[in-house]
Amino acid sequence: MTGPRVITLGCRLNAFESEVMRGHAEAAGAEDTVIINSCAVTSEAERQARQTIRRARKDNPGARIIVTGCAAQIEPEKFAAMAEVDQVLGNTEKLLPESYRASAAAPPVQVADIMTEATAPKLTVPGFENRSRAFIQVQQGCDHRCTFCIIPFGRGNSRSVPAAHIIAQARQLTEAGYKEAVLTGVDISSFDDGLAALVRQLLAAVPELARLRLSSLDPAMVDAELIALAADEPRLMPHFHLSVQAGNDLILKRMKRRHDAAQVIEICTRLRQARADIQFGADLIAGFPTETDAMFADTVALVEEAGLAYLHVFPYSPRPGTPAALMPQSGAATARARAQELRDTGNRVKAEIFARMIGRRATVLTEKDGKGYTEHYAPVRMGNAPEPGNLMPVEITAVQDLVLTAEPLR
Repeated sequence: MTGPRVITLGCRLNAFESEVMRGHAEAAGAEDTVIINSCAVTSEAERQARQTIRRARKDNPGARIIVTGCAAQIEPEKFAAMAEVDQVLGNTEKLLPESYRASAAAPPVQVADIMTEATAPKLTVPGFENRSRAFIQVQQGCDHRCTFCIIPFGRGNSRSVPAAHIIAQARQLTEAGYKEAVLTGVDISSFDDGLAALVRQLLAAVPELARLRLSSLDPAMVDAELIALAADEPRLMPHFHLSVQAGNDLILKRMKRRHDAAQVIEICTRLRQARADIQFGADLIAGFPTETDAMFADTVALVEEAGLAYLHVFPYSPRPGTPAALMPQSGAATARARAQELRDTGNRVKAEIFARMIGRRATVLTEKDGKGYTEHYAPVRMGNAPEPGNLMPVEITAVQDLVLTAEPLR
């Protein structure tokens, strides 16, 4: 290999930060360097990080291996002890240009206390490698302490990027040709001056931005302003992804979530009343400690009643350092089986929604190999192979294996 290579694991925020790191590494002339931007959301994510590190060393025997991201921030010594690793950077250090200037004097572990960070970094990227849509960081960290989650200890406390910087980044990316952007962070619902107010300000200031999406939302923070925004701003895409996690109120309380199942149903109902074509996704955890069959059935019922089609399902695995890891466990086999049932339920909901889309028109953001996504984030396959990164009006003609087939409109 020659120039630096960045391997991204985990969330969209990591994807954004990987582009920052790529730019810093290239500017520093960090040739023959592999940077692994790790995730720590589950024990499985950490296992995948270690596996990726070993594979990177095997594939690049002479390269400098740098490990960073949430897993490295939380347990730097564990990764520094791996024979394959040359350097460990924390989530603050990974965003500093000087971290990529190779020096014999540089300590192998550079990880500061993330809880002392008081401001969000004002980061700018010119574009995203091999991506049709852009990500814009609006916020960092989280002030909540869900019992299953270790991420606040990898990201620190919640802190927001100034609106003026967000708007400037959106304008730069739009001028670079991006038609769609996604606002991302750890907990974007907690944006200091209100998420809805930020979106209105951004769309007014950057009229050239055709499509805007929001990453995962806390149901407890979906307020009347955000619902009104969905109703009257067509450039905000009709696809909301909610951090639901479970459909049983006692499990939600044990998770230390701030919503209940009735709130999720109410939010989905109100949003559909505001915008009839809106579709929903959700993060869900299967097999949380103490979850009985009856409790799990409540989650399945919530998926069906709320019409949650785009599911990110995580089989629960105990994450050391979290309160949930000390609770009575449901077991890995139970978690896997319940996760599959949730995915099957979500796919049935999605199949019903997609069937109703046949014969309708949509606008697809094109990606490579004739693929793309509609306004609702529904995957589309087109017979031809249009240039990636463009918005193409189409008619939905069929559904196959939960992928829409579409023909371009002339």
